[in-house]
Amino acid sequence: MRALLLAGAFGLIGTLLGTRWAIAILVKKGYGQLIRDDGPTAHHTKRGTPTMGGLVVIVAVLVAYFAAKLILRDAPSASALLLLALFGGLGAVGFLDDYIKISKQRSLGLRTKAKVAGQTTVAAIFGWASLQFPDERGNTPASSAVSFVRELDWKIPALLIIVWVIIMIAGTSNAVNLADGLDGLAIGSSMMVFGAYTLVGIWQHNQFCQITPGPRCYNEIRDPLDLAVVTAALTGACFGFLWWNAAPAQIFMGDTGSLSLGGAMAGLAIMTRTELLLVIFGGLFAVITLSVILQVGFFKLTNGKRLFRMAPLQHHFELLGWAEVTIVIRFWIICGICVATGLGLFYAEWVLGV
Repeated sequence: MRALLLAGAFGLIGTLLGTRWAIAILVKKGYGQLIRDDGPTAHHTKRGTPTMGGLVVIVAVLVAYFAAKLILRDAPSASALLLLALFGGLGAVGFLDDYIKISKQRSLGLRTKAKVAGQTTVAAIFGWASLQFPDERGNTPASSAVSFVRELDWKIPALLIIVWVIIMIAGTSNAVNLADGLDGLAIGSSMMVFGAYTLVGIWQHNQFCQITPGPRCYNEIRDPLDLAVVTAALTGACFGFLWWNAAPAQIFMGDTGSLSLGGAMAGLAIMTRTELLLVIFGGLFAVITLSVILQVGFFKLTNGKRLFRMAPLQHHFELLGWAEVTIVIRFWIICGICVATGLGLFYAEWVLGV
């Protein structure tokens, strides 16, 4: 448990102090955010705010995890290393996207096909690798079965599992990216989801069959406590970055941060065997993504009519006249309810055996 505390503290300190330093460097280099002309007019005042702050989050998480391991002289697990590789790989895709926006002075970075190709490549490598590295019980970081709060009896061939992993990772990373439109919204919501997964990892470790034998113990999950160490670092890093990203934001995390955080959520769901539960944990992100899908579908079916004033959903409420801070706080409340519901379902399954 000391590793959890160390990783969380290092992650918090890393972004709390490192982001201030990053803001100064990014401002000096002129790496400011470009704003879409078709977005809410209130956002034009944010033009030039430093972006790519997700780099600080990534570095802080990596340093926090490995520092905790080094201090306690504990070897990293295969599951944690794969999760961190996924986290960093999607961060690299997001960094390219952000850098192109800045260097070419346009609001769009990587072309859609290139961005999807990058996400797919990273996810496919993760999907394949996570089916390797069995432990002494034969458990690999990922499973060949779909899961809700545990593995279901839906065994899938390895190739289809990799496709499923790609869909999960691409969908979740894009969902967090869509939510990253208001100051503090995505990073604050991500912090809650990672906090929930820290509790999941601790509980799965404490109820591990070799530690606490029983009819509802967990035996199919590899390295749950070490995954909790990573999520503690993620939670702390998000908390520290929120200090600088809360309204009025002094820095944006950009696609570098949103893609990496979304990918980490999907990776955690896959490795903790809570894949479908992620839809509830990340209910806010799911609703925001659904608003975009509905808007596009309605637009095409009705020859140009709109279901919302603007998608994603948070911008619809902006155009209705809601203050940005009001939207963010209310969306945080919704995210908190989703996270609490997910934890309730996770615990209820263990208690009731359903």
